[in-house]
Amino acid sequence: MPAEAELDLERVVCRLADLEEHGSRAFTVGGGDWPLRGFVVRCGNEVRGYVNHCPHAGHPLNLRPHRFLTPDGAMILCSSHGALFEKDAGRCLAGPCAGERLRPVPLEVIGDLVLITADADLAALAADA
Repeated sequence: MPAEAELDLERVVCRLADLEEHGSRAFTVGGGDWPLRGFVVRCGNEVRGYVNHCPHAGHPLNLRPHRFLTPDGAMILCSSHGALFEKDAGRCLAGPCAGERLRPVPLEVIGDLVLITADADLAALAADA
């Protein structure tokens, strides 16, 4: 694993330990008026990231901090309209945006850190938030 000094710490979204087996966590990366607002979800041994933006109404999916999942942790839930999304692919299975997808945020795990990949275009991702 590279030393922390070699990592771009601005791309760190959380520690892997911050995500329970079926957990989720919001993050904000970047500054100014339009930072990237996203969230990560645990999918078994993997982590998926998405822009926190409802494809139906254009607002954040969560109403409470870090609350993106159904009570059983099986799916992503839009708190406003009840749309349900697959955790591993972001596809809407039920609700007003059925068939649409959440915008993925490319991630990598280095040691215990979950980071946005170095080649991700943060400005383009933030423009969708």
